[in-house]
Amino acid sequence: MSAAVPFPDDFVWGVATAAFQVEGALQADGRGESIWDRFTHTPGNIVNGDTADIACDHYNRWRVDVGIMKELGVTGYRFSISWPRVVPGGVGKVNPAGLGFYDRLVDSLLEAGIAPFPTLYHWDLPQALEDRGGWPDRATAHAFADYAAVVAERLGDRVQHWATINEPWCVAELGYRLGEHAPGRRDPDAGLDAAHHVLLAHGLGMQAVRAAAPGASVGIASNIDVKTPRSAHPADIRAADLEDVFRNRWYLDPVLLGEYPESGIVERGWDQDSVLPGDLDAISAAMDFIGLNYYSRTVVKDDTIDDAERPPPIVAADLPHTTMGWEVYPEGLRDLLVRFNTDYQLPPVYVTENGVAFADQLVDGAVHDEDRRSYLERHFAAAAEAMAAGVPLRGYFVWTLLDNFEWAQGYSQRFGIVWTDFETQERVIKDSGRWFSGEIARLSGRQPVAPGSQPREAVSPVDGNEAMN
Repeated sequence: MSAAVPFPDDFVWGVATAAFQVEGALQADGRGESIWDRFTHTPGNIVNGDTADIACDHYNRWRVDVGIMKELGVTGYRFSISWPRVVPGGVGKVNPAGLGFYDRLVDSLLEAGIAPFPTLYHWDLPQALEDRGGWPDRATAHAFADYAAVVAERLGDRVQHWATINEPWCVAELGYRLGEHAPGRRDPDAGLDAAHHVLLAHGLGMQAVRAAAPGASVGIASNIDVKTPRSAHPADIRAADLEDVFRNRWYLDPVLLGEYPESGIVERGWDQDSVLPGDLDAISAAMDFIGLNYYSRTVVKDDTIDDAERPPPIVAADLPHTTMGWEVYPEGLRDLLVRFNTDYQLPPVYVTENGVAFADQLVDGAVHDEDRRSYLERHFAAAAEAMAAGVPLRGYFVWTLLDNFEWAQGYSQRFGIVWTDFETQERVIKDSGRWFSGEIARLSGRQPVAPGSQPREAVSPVDGNEAMN
């Protein structure tokens, strides 16, 4: 990055994880079953039949991981709280051991000078609630608000920043419309109802957090994507516009404008029976911030027209791709931030996820991931350009701290700036992590990570977790 990057002194440089992807210990200390437990143990759903039963064993090794974050010099940690760990049945009895885990984690982060940024829902719905209807059922939104109140009452005296829901598009579209994620339903009508109730849960959750923790800063984290038409053919343009509606505007318009985009309602023939009076008022209540997760761009074409009818491509189609098959397109982050700030007059913004999967290799105790370093540097520069254009960006969270369980991709994809050996649980800071630490140090005056201080050897659960009971 250029020395002239306009990041202020109080800009939050952080890393992000999700409970199901890192914690493991799925049956420990009274945790209930989640939809992802069930989904991962159903043959055929996950690459290589992987499960998150152990994952990064963060539930037992969190002190080691907080130590790594402190060494890196990050100033914020975005993690998620496992609903089934706190309220195993989704509603009703609270699990003290589950709350206690996050209680200790928050205290340890604060002691390390790292601001906690918990997300209340990162996809791990209690299976008991799915059995009663899941997100297509309105009751789930109210159950979420009750759960949010429990967590905020316990942690709200120390936690300032809260995200309600992570990536509602993934919850509704991948989980209920397409069936690629848990719970694996393939029902377009259920997907529409799920989308609305997830957004309603956000609105009710904001109310619950603010009631339990007055003065808290509350928002949502949505995943965004550039949708570029393959050509100037009207069919390609229309296809790209519709994909933009259903990926971006379907989730941003309700929370920022209080309405669903009319073109999407018509396209999917949505009867809106699930939208009750007052819902959109709750959904669009003013947020203290918005989180935006950005990874890539999608070039869109209408497959119903013949290529012979299509004009020459208007975008390059030969850009580098990640091992997830995603195009590397940092300009999209800048363009979307600027566009959304124009369209919505955004509240304070955090890039709550940005990162990349490559085929990393541990060689002689080191991971030389120059592609990831370059990816991050280019995206940081794009964020700086957005700030220069007036976007109120307040922080940036790299996805992710640790190589972890990558949902339906299992352990086949490595996004971390820290290598995880899934057999021994050894952690090794990658070159990209050292570079990130150096950037934080350069911008904030902190000391960068010392190369000789790692790798971390695997520790026993007792040593890593100390007094867990």
